[in-house]
Amino acid sequence: MAITLSQLNQATLADATHLLAGLYEHSPWIPEVALQQRPFTSLAQLKHAMVGVLNAAGVEPQLALIRAHPELAGKAMVDKSLTAESSNEQSKAGLTHCTPQEFETIQQLNRDYNARFGFPFILAVRGPRGTGLSKAEIIATFERRLHGHPDFERQECVRNIHRIAEIRLNDLFGYTPELGNTVWDWQETLAQHTDPSYAELGQLTVTYLTDAHRACAQRISMDMRHAGCDTVHIDAVGNVVGCYKNDSASSPSDGGYRPVSHKTLLTGSHYDTVRNGGKYDGRLGIYVPLACVQQLAAAGKRLPFDIEIVAFAEEEGQRYKATFLGSGALTGHFNPAWLDQVDADGISMRAAMQHAGLCVDDIPSIKRNADDYQGFVEVHIEQGPVLNELDIPLGIVTSINAGVRYQCEVVGMASHAGTTPMDRRRDAAAAVAELMLFVERRAAADGDSVGTVGMLQVPNGSINVVPGRCLFSLDLRAPNNAQRDKLADDVLTELAAICTRRGVHHSVTENMRASAAPSAPEWQARWEKAVAALGVPLHHMPSGAGHDAMKLHEILPQAMLFVRGLNSGISHNPLESTTNDDMQLAIDAFAHLLADMAQSPAD
Repeated sequence: MAITLSQLNQATLADATHLLAGLYEHSPWIPEVALQQRPFTSLAQLKHAMVGVLNAAGVEPQLALIRAHPELAGKAMVDKSLTAESSNEQSKAGLTHCTPQEFETIQQLNRDYNARFGFPFILAVRGPRGTGLSKAEIIATFERRLHGHPDFERQECVRNIHRIAEIRLNDLFGYTPELGNTVWDWQETLAQHTDPSYAELGQLTVTYLTDAHRACAQRISMDMRHAGCDTVHIDAVGNVVGCYKNDSASSPSDGGYRPVSHKTLLTGSHYDTVRNGGKYDGRLGIYVPLACVQQLAAAGKRLPFDIEIVAFAEEEGQRYKATFLGSGALTGHFNPAWLDQVDADGISMRAAMQHAGLCVDDIPSIKRNADDYQGFVEVHIEQGPVLNELDIPLGIVTSINAGVRYQCEVVGMASHAGTTPMDRRRDAAAAVAELMLFVERRAAADGDSVGTVGMLQVPNGSINVVPGRCLFSLDLRAPNNAQRDKLADDVLTELAAICTRRGVHHSVTENMRASAAPSAPEWQARWEKAVAALGVPLHHMPSGAGHDAMKLHEILPQAMLFVRGLNSGISHNPLESTTNDDMQLAIDAFAHLLADMAQSPAD
């Protein structure tokens, strides 16, 4: 029989500890210490309390907990000495039915991992959806993590232990994150569509207006209709727009009526991907609000404002150099010159749009009138390691960082690698290497700036030739415009000094500059109130990545909510992931935001 929070809160400490004894392998002390923080108002609050207890305990207790766990498909499974919880989990992942080859592979990985780290490999084998990872996924994760740093691996084991405990706690309370599962499944279905050459490799790539992109638009349209959106259409640039209409009048508790707020809440994110990308970047921000619409429609409930969800057609700038094309069209910043750009196959954007049945003459008409909207909110997977390392599910975004990008070239003199003395070289690549180290030091000195040389090329380079030419990119970001500009000035000044000292020449072309987009205080406060209502801690953070909210910021107040990612928060990568529980928390936070707005619309 499932237990309840009320039962747990009212039990004696000994009885409550007994109820939670199986959460952490042979370690009832963790829930016992956490239970001293009662009463708990939510499972999420209880989960985080236990996370805090183990984090505060230090390294040795963490190692002891890790070593209390059995190996995957190990001796304890063979001689049937696993705890009931571990036996259930390994069985769900199919580890009790390994082929001889799979069993030997896992056994060898266990031996190698133990020899390297001195503790067993821990993985939440029921996975981010809670239904169990495949044996192939388990082995691939095992092999990847075998090469990790010992400190990181200890922390990753602890994070997986918390995920194991989270799933066990859900089972104890008979709790299922239903809408989290729905959002998970919607994204899995959408990820079946990928551009042809990548489909053969099992990779997810959806670039603007390809067959896979148009299939995604149709799938999202169908999901919007089934969820309860009253109107759904694909606009002139391929954005999918779903609207859940307001009530004709809302009834306050005093029985009277108040005027409807005719200002719409705008939300959404993008559905295109980078090449060989992840399933949740952008798409999570489409389906979280859609789950809230589904919940409202199922209850027959309307709000005193429209909810407009836009699945933006293009944000990544992969097929054409037109980043934020989808959201930019809504702000009136679609650049007609983009239509003449051609992709790698020589197909112009104009031709691609015509082939997709889009009318370029209608693009100006989709510009939004800011007076019709309350604001814009966006949910997004974090795309970074911070929430994952802190073991916090949600983050309140304070600002989207300012950024600037350059394409650069350094020109020296190509010469024979064997006959040119070191003090007579004009090595273009060495100059860039020196600059890269400066960028690293200078950005780190700010504490919250970042600098990256992501592209580096020595044209016609040869193993026995001193590089005479080096092409490279510079990507510089900071929380505000002034800090970004100071960083850029310092980096470009140092580049000039390095080149002068080394007797080489350089050129710099700026190809992108984006201003910082600070969250509107009143909208950030709405997210804070929503997250606090869930019983999880508030964590404020800037966004280092650009998002559609940056474009909408130009015409509307905006604020974002981040959702923790797994695998060190990696994004733009097939390992990008999050859990059904964290998705559920994001949905619950969005629902709280909607309820708060229904009481006090931002008119």
